[in-house]
Amino acid sequence: MKLYINKLSFLLAMVAFFGCEKVENKISYEGGTAPVLTGSSSIVRLEAGEENNIALRLAWTNPNYKFTTGLSSHDVKYTLEIDTLGGNFSSGKKYTTVFAKDLVKAYTVGELNAILGNSMRLQLDPRRNYTLQMRISSSLGIGTDAAMLTSNIITFTTSPFPPPPKVATPINDELWIVGGASQGGWNNPLASPFITSQKFTRRSRTLYDITVNLAANDGYLALPVMGSWGAKYCFDDGVTRNPDGGDFVLKGGGGRDFLSPTPAGTFKITMNFQLGIFTVVRQ
Repeated sequence: MKLYINKLSFLLAMVAFFGCEKVENKISYEGGTAPVLTGSSSIVRLEAGEENNIALRLAWTNPNYKFTTGLSSHDVKYTLEIDTLGGNFSSGKKYTTVFAKDLVKAYTVGELNAILGNSMRLQLDPRRNYTLQMRISSSLGIGTDAAMLTSNIITFTTSPFPPPPKVATPINDELWIVGGASQGGWNNPLASPFITSQKFTRRSRTLYDITVNLAANDGYLALPVMGSWGAKYCFDDGVTRNPDGGDFVLKGGGGRDFLSPTPAGTFKITMNFQLGIFTVVRQ
């Protein structure tokens, strides 16, 4: 009898264990359809004075992501890429932006022209005709690129005009280099002869350059008003200081000094206000 009771207890325990075990329903991704991208025109008009007009309308289809439970209700992220013809969406000119949920985008003349001129840094002076390509990719999740699907490529041609400079130009069309890296030091105003030798040459409305001797690994600024610290061109706060150049900003306070290269020598500094970048090239 004792053996019979022990066997019965074991069977009841097994039934209870398996009866309580959960059966998981696995949800699997079954795919989707690559979005189809269309544009309102293959020839886009960009003219100064028409900045508020619509230049290009884009639309794309929903990828309809599917799971075993049906169509996905998750938010879809759309990534639009613009590149020059032949850049294959991997060139240094490529522009990328992200849309959440939207299936349309209308670009004004001002918006698209600024993207091409300032963000993509195309050469616009004198005006040139460009052929550009666009594509859009969909993915699930704002912070990820899961289940990415890429659209067809559309092509358009346009002739951008110079947009407003990315960084405001010197108010009186004058610019000087001042700082520990320069021969005139941090004196402001600069003494003679440095007030002349450390003045940039204005090549165009948005382009200035100077060839000057710089001490190694020291700071300097570009000042638009001699004798004043109220405005300066410098690195933005928090950025890594690259002695070979990079993006610059106009600041009234704050900012970071430019950093001279090592070793010391003669350098050509070019300030491009249209693009908001400067370069430092050893001579």
